[in-house]
Amino acid sequence: MLFSTIEMTYIGNIEKDTLENDNFRKVLFTAKNSQLVLMSLLPGEDIGAEVHSLDQFIRIESGSGKAVLDGVETKIEDDWAIVVPAGSEHNIINTGEIPMKIYTIYSPPEHRDGTIHKTKTDAIADENDHYTKN
Repeated sequence: MLFSTIEMTYIGNIEKDTLENDNFRKVLFTAKNSQLVLMSLLPGEDIGAEVHSLDQFIRIESGSGKAVLDGVETKIEDDWAIVVPAGSEHNIINTGEIPMKIYTIYSPPEHRDGTIHKTKTDAIADENDHYTKN
């Protein structure tokens, strides 16, 4: 992963970074209007049903499962992408036998810059997880 010293930007092999991530959530890069986050869901694990006041792009790099958007279930697998408009209730569930590796882009940022949650339990326990502008 490369970061420019003139203006902080992310330039990297997103597939490699995503596949190597073993954390439930890892904020990889935060810009003014968007945020790049890696996720790894264990077999049987889900993100948890949620609704954001922002737009979200989700890309599955490996694994299989289902996406639930506003009550509609869709089978998903590696190389699939999901666009979640603001206000949509959504969940991603790993129904496969291997960890599901995901990267997601929030616009604007959703999580505190630099956040790493090794497990879903860590993420749930982190009451100060949400992004705030400096």
